[in-house]
Amino acid sequence: MTAYKEIQGISVQTVAGDPPAPLTGQIWYNSSTGTFRVSKVGLVGSWSTGGNLNTTREGSAGAGIQTAALAFGGDLAPALGGSTSTGVTESYNGTSWTEVNDLSTVRHVLAGCGTQTAALAFGGFSSPPTTRHTQTESWNGTNWTELNDLNTGRNNLAGVGTQTAALAIAGYPAPTGVTETWNGTNWTEVNDLGYMQGLAAAGTQTAALVFGGSGDSPKTTTDTWNGTNWTEVNGLNTGRDDLGGVGTNTAALGFGGNVPGAPRTGATETWNGTNWTELNDLNTGRSKFGEAGASNTSALAFGGESPATTNATEEWSEAPAQVTETITEV
Repeated sequence: MTAYKEIQGISVQTVAGDPPAPLTGQIWYNSSTGTFRVSKVGLVGSWSTGGNLNTTREGSAGAGIQTAALAFGGDLAPALGGSTSTGVTESYNGTSWTEVNDLSTVRHVLAGCGTQTAALAFGGFSSPPTTRHTQTESWNGTNWTELNDLNTGRNNLAGVGTQTAALAIAGYPAPTGVTETWNGTNWTEVNDLGYMQGLAAAGTQTAALVFGGSGDSPKTTTDTWNGTNWTEVNGLNTGRDDLGGVGTNTAALGFGGNVPGAPRTGATETWNGTNWTELNDLNTGRSKFGEAGASNTSALAFGGESPATTNATEEWSEAPAQVTETITEV
């Protein structure tokens, strides 16, 4: 085997820690941790402030991407000890929100998917009067149109996919994690998920990922969907419900949510198809917010409960930066 010194002309330096400003490609032995370390260029993500929603609310749904998003529905007054559901819809251009035409059916804790100009809204809860919805509506960039209903009315559900090929997942008060597929005309029940509500989802109708949520308590559980069955995989680092999720089933981002015995969290984790890794937190910990984004490198979080209802928007972006990592394989 060729020694490192023969290739590089120098030996690996031993440091009691990490060098203060290592060069790209530099390797050293950290005697404090007993590990080899390397400096490299990698992607580093962070949350920054975006434009505020015009209507403060929690429990809204979202569609689209960070620079072209749609927010719809929500609860205007949970702090008053009740609920005031809304159909308010707003469009985001990457800088500011503009109010557009409302949902036909007012509701909150609903699900959404699709794009800014071709979205789908389904399920949810409204009060007063208290109603658990089956209603499905499509958005054409100007107006909402009511379509065929879900088979099971529910709220706190998750949704992924497009306006013509969607997946509705779990929710309350269904006794199991009812899953339905949408073909652009009708919903069809398929194999159920093993738990109920408050979870996040990423991916497509035939390749989805769900994570977090609650049954008897907030969960770390993660499951993948192959178009037919759910399979449990490695869980989140932080168990929580009412969190946000974007991306694909092999490159997802999970953020925010409720953590037992603690304030709302800003915890953000990325999924690489095998494991979750913790990243930089949301600036404002929150739950029951809307989200948009097609990848784990670019996302939007808006509104929510923090614990008071907020209109704040945050944007997640990843950019190249110098990072230091432990070498685990040689």
